Parts: sequence; C-alpha cells; structure tokens
Amino acid sequence: MARQQFDIVIVGAGIAGSAMALALSGSGYRIAVIEAQPMQRRELPASAGLNDFDARVSALTPQSIRFLESLGARSAIEAYRSCAYRHMTVWDGDGTGRIEFDASELGVPALGHIVENRAVVDALLEQVLAASDVSCLSPERVADCHRGDDGHVILQLENGDGPVKEIEAELVVGADGALSRIRSLMDYTTREWDYGHQAIVATVALAEAHQQTAWQRFLPTGPLALLPLPGEEGSHLCSIVWSLENDRVDPLMAMEDEAFCAELSAAFEHGLGGVVGVSRRFAFPLRQRHAVDYVQPGVALVADAAHTIHPLAGQGINLGLLDVEALAGELLRARSAGLSPGSTEVLARYQRQRKGENLLMMGAMDGFKRLFADRSPPVRWLRNAGMRGVGSIAPLKRRLMRHAMGI
Repeated sequence: MARQQFDIVIVGAGIAGSAMALALSGSGYRIAVIEAQPMQRRELPASAGLNDFDARVSALTPQSIRFLESLGARSAIEAYRSCAYRHMTVWDGDGTGRIEFDASELGVPALGHIVENRAVVDALLEQVLAASDVSCLSPERVADCHRGDDGHVILQLENGDGPVKEIEAELVVGADGALSRIRSLMDYTTREWDYGHQAIVATVALAEAHQQTAWQRFLPTGPLALLPLPGEEGSHLCSIVWSLENDRVDPLMAMEDEAFCAELSAAFEHGLGGVVGVSRRFAFPLRQRHAVDYVQPGVALVADAAHTIHPLAGQGINLGLLDVEALAGELLRARSAGLSPGSTEVLARYQRQRKGENLLMMGAMDGFKRLFADRSPPVRWLRNAGMRGVGSIAPLKRRLMRHAMGI
C-alpha cells in the first residue's frame, strides 16, 4: 500500500488537536488528524439538572474565547450552555487572608466563562469534520513513529481491523494528552512528580445562588474550587475540584451522598447555605509533568502532551490553547516564507514563546499548593498578609487580573 504524504499530521482530536487543525485549515497545508477513537459527534444532554453536566469543566479566559471564536467554535459552545463568572473569591482556610476580583474593576462584562470540556470538543469537532482540507483518520492508533532518512516523520497506524498503514509528514504535532504516545515513541525527556494528592470532581447543588462567582479556598489538605454552572430555574449548581491527600480520598468517595455533602459543606465553611446535593463523583491522581523540550526536528508537543499542571481553577485548557495559537502562528509564517513546517528554526520559535510561560504558570500553581499546605505560624502570617496586601493595591490587582485573562 502506498504511503500517504502530508505536510502536517496532528495526533489527537481532542481540544488541542482539533483547534490546531482548524487554525491551519485554509493555509494550503496538507493536514491529517489521527484519533484512536471514532471521530463522531456525540449528542449532548439538553437538560441542565444535577446529573446532566460533564464532570470535567474549564474556566475559559477571554483570550481563549477569542481564539475559539476565530476557529468558528464559540457560537456552538455558547449556544449549548456556559456560565459567565464576574467575580472570584480566594481565601485562606487556615487564616484571615482573602482576596476578591471583580470584572467591574477592569470594566469588562466577565472574568471568564465556565464550560464543559465535552461541549468544547464537540464544537471544534463539528468544524473539523466540515473542513475539506483536513483528512480525519480514525479510529487509528499510532503503532510506531520514527524519523526517516530524509528527515520526514513516518507513522505506522493500526486499527485492529486491517493491515498496518504508513503515513509520512514533514511535521507531527503531538496533541494526544498527558500520556502522549508521540512523546513516548519519540523519546522525549520529562520532569515529573506525584503530589500524593487526588482531585475529586463532581457537580453539586447549593442551597443559595452562586452569584456568578468562582470560589477558591486554600486548605492545609489541598485547595477546593467551586466553579459556577448554569442550571434549571431554581437550581444553584457548581462544579467542584477538591484536592486531597491520597489517604483521605477513598473514605470520601465511599460515603453516602448526604455524608459527603456534609463534609464538603464544612470544607466550604457552609457558604451559600451549604451543599444539598451531589452528582456521581470521580477521583483522579494529581501529577505534574513537563517535557524538557517541546520540539524535535519534525515533531512538536502541545497542551497536556507537553505539560500538565495542578487543576487549581480549570486553567489547563487555556495553557493548551495558547500553545496551539503560538505554534499555528509560526507554521503559518513558515508557509508564507517557504520554510518547512518541521524545520528546527520554525519549531524553536514556538518553544521560545511557550516554554517559559508554561514553566512560570506551573511554578506558580505548585508554589500556591505548597505555600498553603505549610501550617507554620510565620508562613501563615506571611501568606495572609500577602493576600490582604495584594487586595488593597488596586493597580497591582488589576495587573494580575489582566495577565490572567490575557487582555
């Protein structure tokens, strides 16, 4: 069987992979997307009750929303459902430190939008399937990936239902998640560590309205985030991300709903009238991972394939979309300049743009986690004083908000 030739092959059709394909569509590149699962749209639930939401949600920044709009996906996401949050409250669970952010301080309508990950995937997939210049190869698993004598990258694909196929590309983009097959096959070096924590995620019902506010409480046992969701009339729903030491997770997961709600209410200081209902709960281990290099000749990693961070407030998706936007920009410039998309010169520019920024964010998230886990009196005093200080210096607070929002 003849080997198919492409300019750019994207492995993974999740948020990052689909966004990359759309960002390059129309450029003249020969593009393929490889996905191990069938690339088919799934029916999303129309009802908005406690058990109807995706357990995985993200807080999209205005910058991410603008990028999704440029890809033609924003309207479908918003037409399904999303929740603007206009306020954010962060406080120390072991002291008096507290800081609040409000969209009115910047004269903007919202700090961001809480969206279900599956809705973003579906909106992007709709556009990918409609793109005439994107070849969708699914369900196909990457069995092997190696560099040929001419420097092009050769991938072997299998689906368990026929002979192994080979395709060739000038550039392979690994957008295949935290357990990236491309990263492994191409022998990337990573730095990683286990937090010894797990995150419990679920949808919860509260007695009172969430006030379009994202809530974050830093506890010695780990941070707790409540992110506002849209809901049916009279319901007050939030998505939770509750980070806890491993030995505390199993007992909480085994509890009856009523007992779990009581524990969660206590951790949230019985805010908003307390937690009165919970959906099915999920728990997953927290591990930080960062590729020492994002690029090799003919290969680039983006999003979770390149880095995973602590899910303090659903920000991983924003870092991934920033990666995609940066790499796509360099590839479009390379096309105009007549350069190979897999050239070291082109890919190095992408790495320079994103690696430092991602390391800074990862360091900040890790630092917050460790800072608030320290219960020694001097550290407690310093962090509480710091939070109060930042909250009282309006120009500094506005600068932090603009940076976080990408505006």
